[in-house]
Amino acid sequence: MSTIDSLPPLREVIATHDLSAKKALGQNFLLDLNLTAKIARTAGDLTGFDVLEVGPGPGGLTRGLLAEGARRVVAVEKDARCLPALAQIAAAYPGRLEVLNADALALDWAAHLTPPIKIVANLPYNVGTELLVRWLTPSGWPPQWQSLTLMFQREVADRIVARPGSKAYGRLAILAQWRCEARIAMTLPPEAFTPAPKVHSAVVHLTALPAPRFPADQAVLERVVAKAFNQRRKMLRAALKGLAPDIEDRIVAAGLTPTDRAEQVPIEGFCALARAVAG
Repeated sequence: MSTIDSLPPLREVIATHDLSAKKALGQNFLLDLNLTAKIARTAGDLTGFDVLEVGPGPGGLTRGLLAEGARRVVAVEKDARCLPALAQIAAAYPGRLEVLNADALALDWAAHLTPPIKIVANLPYNVGTELLVRWLTPSGWPPQWQSLTLMFQREVADRIVARPGSKAYGRLAILAQWRCEARIAMTLPPEAFTPAPKVHSAVVHLTALPAPRFPADQAVLERVVAKAFNQRRKMLRAALKGLAPDIEDRIVAAGLTPTDRAEQVPIEGFCALARAVAG
């Protein structure tokens, strides 16, 4: 698939607008329209959905999302150099693309979209994890979005889907899997990007569950998990010291053993511990 619309190939777009990727912005452009269309399809049927995209760059994934039938795409791009290229896409898909020249970390993105909403993005490496955590920890649940289809460095993707007992298991896995179905949908080698990063990448698909898998107060759970994994090799009774004066009793009340280590504790166990700490 050399083209999916009447617009020029992405390499031509980049050359025309002199869009060399900036390392400071975490940019690595994906130029293969076969791949951008495949990522768009990974998000499922986009018909009738508004889609939030962060870091569109020259617009390869943007074009895939629009070609795959998204009702509207709201693309948030911090780099003003990319705006002329994105304006060309907006002209080719009248009324279906809104481009916001803004910092995604400082933007009230929901104000620009109408539900139902999906989020699909090849996230800039330097803000990807922070954005994910924000999307996973809204003030209420279910969230405003139905699914997240996001590209990360492979190491980050592994942390999102990790199981207890693995080295990758930690805060991200618990935040993601507590209230979502999470899976790695595809992996991409460095040479798929321009410039080629030093690491492999992976697309993670997360579908919001109607309710959390296990009851827990979000703020308490986050605090317990952060403290437990801050010193992941320590036993729970040492890692959680200071959370409560009788922390060992609370660990036992949660059905856990004070000598367990954080990486051994399943999500259900952390939720029980959060309830014990809150109580």
